[in-house]
Amino acid sequence: MERLNLPFIAKRRSECKLTLQEMAESLGFRNASTYLKYEKGEYDFKANHLPILAKKLKCGLHELFMIIFLLF
Repeated sequence: MERLNLPFIAKRRSECKLTLQEMAESLGFRNASTYLKYEKGEYDFKANHLPILAKKLKCGLHELFMIIFLLF
């Protein structure tokens, strides 16, 4: 199972010196607070957000995900 690696997204944004507002505007949001809710996991990023995120964060799409192993 794969999930978005939200800590990676936040860390990478900081490394790239991108503000919450810059990220919000790139995804079509008005407010930094809206983007922050996505980055914190309160809202789910949509599929169409992912290529934009990867481009802004200068990373591959695969880097936005982490693999979760479920043991039964």
